[in-house]
Amino acid sequence: MMNLKRPHRRQFLHLATGVAALPTVSRIAMAQTYPSRPVRIVVGFPAGGATDILARLTGQWLSERLGQQFIIENRAGAGGNIGTESVVKASPDGYTLLQIATPNGLNAALYPNLNFNFVRDIAPVIGAMRTSYAMVVHPSVPAATVPEFIAYAKANPGRINMASAGNGTPQHIFGELFKMMAGVNLTHVPYRGGAPATTDLLGGQVQVIFSPLPESIEHIKAGTLRPLAVTTATRLDVLPNIPTVGDFLRGYEGVGWLGLGAPKGTPAEIIDKLNKEMSAGLADPKIVARIAELGGTVLGGAPAAFGKIISNDIEKWTTVIKFAGIKPE
Repeated sequence: MMNLKRPHRRQFLHLATGVAALPTVSRIAMAQTYPSRPVRIVVGFPAGGATDILARLTGQWLSERLGQQFIIENRAGAGGNIGTESVVKASPDGYTLLQIATPNGLNAALYPNLNFNFVRDIAPVIGAMRTSYAMVVHPSVPAATVPEFIAYAKANPGRINMASAGNGTPQHIFGELFKMMAGVNLTHVPYRGGAPATTDLLGGQVQVIFSPLPESIEHIKAGTLRPLAVTTATRLDVLPNIPTVGDFLRGYEGVGWLGLGAPKGTPAEIIDKLNKEMSAGLADPKIVARIAELGGTVLGGAPAAFGKIISNDIEKWTTVIKFAGIKPE
């Protein structure tokens, strides 16, 4: 005959605790076996740009460390929103990640009616690097310094074309800040990404761009583009002889960031595992050197630290977006 006596209270609590712990145990087990199949890293910008370059470095490192392919998928359009939305809608299981950059955060101010909220719907994994920008011109521009460029622009209002990777991108916003502070009228020409913008700058179709160094450093070294200044607060080791824009326009500064994100709801254990592996990569001398070659500096740190950087940057640049009346295409 079955024993129908009620279980002892201690036994009941033990059983309840075990049931409650099952999801945690499941998540831990998932993280331990993760990844068991290829992982996609979505890049919301064209191949060849700064975000794409870092995504491929990230993918190669994680593939070697975790034994599965991390495949780069470029889904360009709408300033990164198309790629971002695809990740927001993906299953939060760690198999779809987002290579995020400054434009992703700025879109919150630029696009008032998005189908997602970037800060709410994308969980930060790790900040990989800060990106430095340079004000570069086509060699045909008769200016070797920022003051000479300002004088040339004032003598030719509206006739100098300023390229960018699209409306509301850092290239655009940094350029608008320059226009405001220098009191010049440049004609903004938006492109679908930094790589095609740089291509047209090389061809002379546009005259100036505020370019992330990963997209322009090799052209600067080759002499096919002329750097007038860097947008950071201090000079860069990779371009020690190039002054800052702030040397001529007091208070000017513009830097970007790149990092890795995941859909909201991705298990914390998986995010922590990715953070740990990426932290190891960002401490590797070869990757540090490669980031330095690209004109960047390593960020690293916990997911929450990256989230704070994103929030602070959105607040800072929203003011410029509103002042300049920047609208999406």
